[in-house]
Amino acid sequence: MRYIPHTEEDIRLMLAEIGVQNIDTLFESIPDSLKLGDNLLALPESLSESDLTKYLKQLQKNNTTVESHSIFLGAGAYRHFSPVLIDHLISRGEFATSYTPYQPEVSQGTLQAIYEFQTMICLLTGMEIANASMYDGASALAEAVMMSNRINRRMDFLVSRGVHPEYQKVIETYTKGSNFRVKEIPFDEKGRTDLSSIAENLTENTSAVVLQSPNFLGTVEEYDQLKEKLAENGTLLIVVVAEALSLGILESPGKHGADIVVGEGQSLGLPVSYGGPYVGFFATQKNYLRQMPGRLAGETLDQNGKRAYVLTLSTREQHIRRERATSNICTNQGLCALATAIFMSTLGKQGFREIAVLNLRKASYLKNRLANVQNFKIRFSSNIFNEFVLECPRPVEEVLNYLKKEGIIGGYALESYYPDLKNCMLICVTELNSRKEMDILIEKLQAL
Repeated sequence: MRYIPHTEEDIRLMLAEIGVQNIDTLFESIPDSLKLGDNLLALPESLSESDLTKYLKQLQKNNTTVESHSIFLGAGAYRHFSPVLIDHLISRGEFATSYTPYQPEVSQGTLQAIYEFQTMICLLTGMEIANASMYDGASALAEAVMMSNRINRRMDFLVSRGVHPEYQKVIETYTKGSNFRVKEIPFDEKGRTDLSSIAENLTENTSAVVLQSPNFLGTVEEYDQLKEKLAENGTLLIVVVAEALSLGILESPGKHGADIVVGEGQSLGLPVSYGGPYVGFFATQKNYLRQMPGRLAGETLDQNGKRAYVLTLSTREQHIRRERATSNICTNQGLCALATAIFMSTLGKQGFREIAVLNLRKASYLKNRLANVQNFKIRFSSNIFNEFVLECPRPVEEVLNYLKKEGIIGGYALESYYPDLKNCMLICVTELNSRKEMDILIEKLQAL
């Protein structure tokens, strides 16, 4: 909105209305020593709008951007292509300004969009029901831990060390002050969760086991054998997916025995955008429906027998029973959820899979090439999706600074969260990384 100043007549009328002679009278309470007075600020000469636009664009060139650098950084926030129609559609006033659809009779469009989002999340995760979205992947995981406790009333949780460290911090925040006990399960020499350690630490008070796949190290977990043992013990399996696009090629967690599947939907049409806003997804089995947090859109028939959508089972939620609510998720990430639904609808099953395969192929190409670069080493040999750990001959920060000078944003330094992975960085490759960019990265590392 352009700035339109008040006219002299506007000012005169306003002052007359409040009974003041001049503007200076309004500031009499401020000591003269604090007033600017006649000493003008040393401001540069004013610019026209067109000149100011040119100036700001010139300043913008000093920034490090996706246009100026090749990027191989992921670690929970992934750079993927987003069709232009997503921004166009979510900018429509009906979506951009809508609030939680408490009145279904005037919110059918919003409710249908939520319902379709839920349906697509069920298809991706292999689960029976999904909610209307959560704040992000981390809060979705923490809510899953809380839900597990509501289901079996147990207090112990086994969390894989391969779960995103920041997600683990959010679990810690959510459970602080409770009697929950969280034990970290190590990963093995292949970068996968040590399943034998889970078996050793499993007790009758273990509420849930938490795994991430692909995990924070980029490794695809293999946890089929857990299903029977956990079921016998009455322990739930929570699987978190930080890179949702991986579900386009990997079998759904539901097929591998997961009881609750949560994750981050940022990969599905949302920009990296300095870490947010993102959208969490949450799916589970029907028999746990009443313990599930968040909004839930359902399909029904109106009085004329026509299909209609509503917020269903609302007695679970904080706007009905605040003290006993399953969560305090209120106006959720509805617009972000809509963006992901449009993304998935635009690509379709085949397109979704094709992009996932492209990520896998490009990451595998770079991984195999870097394995042959002298003094560098691929840290883990397990299957990956679009990330892997590269061990460097020098401190990672030194390597990253070198690459940045060469126009490359390298991977994520793992030592801050994993002291035993000193000189290791997490490399990410998506469909937006060209073969040329990867070859230049290889060339620069060879020259290091």
